[in-house]
Amino acid sequence: MPKNTYNYPDKAGEEQLSSGKDRFKDNIAQLKCPVCSERLQQDGLKSITCVNKHCFNISKKGYVNLLLNSKKSQYNKELFESRNIICENGFFSPLIEAIVVLIERNLMIVNANDIKLLDAGCGEGFHLSQIMNRLQKESHANYHGVGIDIAKEGIQIAARSYKKMLWCVADLAKIPLMDQQFDVILNILSPSNYREFERILSDEGILIKVVPDSAYLQELRKIFYRDTDKETYSNSKVMEHFRQSFHLVETENVRYDVTMNKEQLKHIIKMTPLSWGATEDKICRALNQNIESVTVDFSVLIGKRKR
Repeated sequence: MPKNTYNYPDKAGEEQLSSGKDRFKDNIAQLKCPVCSERLQQDGLKSITCVNKHCFNISKKGYVNLLLNSKKSQYNKELFESRNIICENGFFSPLIEAIVVLIERNLMIVNANDIKLLDAGCGEGFHLSQIMNRLQKESHANYHGVGIDIAKEGIQIAARSYKKMLWCVADLAKIPLMDQQFDVILNILSPSNYREFERILSDEGILIKVVPDSAYLQELRKIFYRDTDKETYSNSKVMEHFRQSFHLVETENVRYDVTMNKEQLKHIIKMTPLSWGATEDKICRALNQNIESVTVDFSVLIGKRKR
């Protein structure tokens, strides 16, 4: 993809209207109990259960927590709120466009009227919502979306903002979903568990993994990690791990510049893990550098299960 400059558009998008009851009813068959691995079923409006009576409450906000042991994460509420602001202002729009095209080009399934998507490591849910909306507008197929993340703070925002999908707090190391259920697995800027992905992906399904490329947010990396071994970045090890686990069908580079003001730059810094190792002094220095645009640079990998 040629490099281009992308300016923030006005916030837009259709509001998705669906009750919490419907989102579980439409997707409940895909869930399995994280305790005993039996299929889950809805028990009224407030909980889901399995045949062994393991019960999980449906939050009033419209999500279910299937994480057996709470785990600390550096992805906190402030990070997700900043990322949500950045997402809604168009930061990832060219990436979303590229992913939709890649799905349409690579997904070949028999039952094209009923397509299931999983966003593994969905964060605040923006990517899955936008991809679902775009695919639905361009197709007569019926799309079902499920998003899982270990960070409850992200899932809470997703459930509040995007009511058509099913959102679960869950661990990628033990995904509470039935075997071979999904036609598309999205894994965008998130850790992977390829053994679990292979288990839940359908025979003709595709895995789409998005990883940073060498120039991603290079303006910040040069400030935060100058004169260290992190000043430059290579995704070669991530790419090789992907090839070892899945058949690599296609790779696409998506690179563009995003213009921004100082307030938007603050949210960029809050949302990126690049800032986790940066001192307050370096963060202040970045904000005072008069950075007017940042580089967005991704590798998008399309994979299928190895035969």
